Amino acid sequence: MEILKHYEPQSEPEKLYKSQMLELHEAKGQLAFLRKSLNAHFTASAWIINPETDTVLLIQHKKLNKWLQPGGHADGEVNLEKVARKEAFEETGLINLQLASNSIFDIDIHLIPKNNQVPEHQHYDVRFVYFCRNTEETQINSESINFQWLNIEDVKKLSNEPSVLRMVEKSKSILDEK
Repeated sequence: MEILKHYEPQSEPEKLYKSQMLELHEAKGQLAFLRKSLNAHFTASAWIINPETDTVLLIQHKKLNKWLQPGGHADGEVNLEKVARKEAFEETGLINLQLASNSIFDIDIHLIPKNNQVPEHQHYDVRFVYFCRNTEETQINSESINFQWLNIEDVKKLSNEPSVLRMVEKSKSILDEK
């Protein structure tokens, strides 16, 4: 988890998340990347924006009924960027994603409610940012109800998730750096 060790949190919640993520990895090792680690495990997400950073892709997650970025379980894979890219492809069909940075974009820990036989648990989510030029190639799979490419300023109309709004703000800082 060297990539996480080198990540510089940009907010107080992220500082806490980083500490908890490193503790989980220290305590469970490889098991932290498996769903059978029932109380908490690593996931990875893809924040997909256009190169101008004024448009972002959100999907309407079927089980959670929330507008979120694509992402999912590590399922034993410790390279979380690889997980984020795989999940982005599975959930959007996009193959033309360009990693915007070799470092982590955002981290979050969030509660997943009980579903069928799976008890309530925590997702320790590591997020990477990708640029996408061919937005018309976007598709959804069975895990989603819908998708939308939104102006970054309009995200709050669909999502009030603090971590999504935090990534909106971080996207604006990417534009400022250009």
